[in-house]
Amino acid sequence: MEGKLIGEVFNFFEKVGVIAIKLTDKLNLGDSIRIVGGDVDFTEVVDSIQIDGKNISSAKKGDDVGIKISGKARKGYKVYRV
Repeated sequence: MEGKLIGEVFNFFEKVGVIAIKLTDKLNLGDSIRIVGGDVDFTEVVDSIQIDGKNISSAKKGDDVGIKISGKARKGYKVYRV
């Protein structure tokens, strides 16, 4: 797998295109992430991170964050920083 594992999806809000993940490493706006699981494998740049509905520019290990994505994901999909 390319990239460093930074978390796992624990919820996906399809109507708004947001994944909820618990971070196992830091994440910053502008980072590229790769989402892998099932038949899904795509990469994109992080342009929105939220904690409790508030926009933030970076998050640390242990944070539960929401990230807007363009694709679809499911619970258990892995998230990598590339």
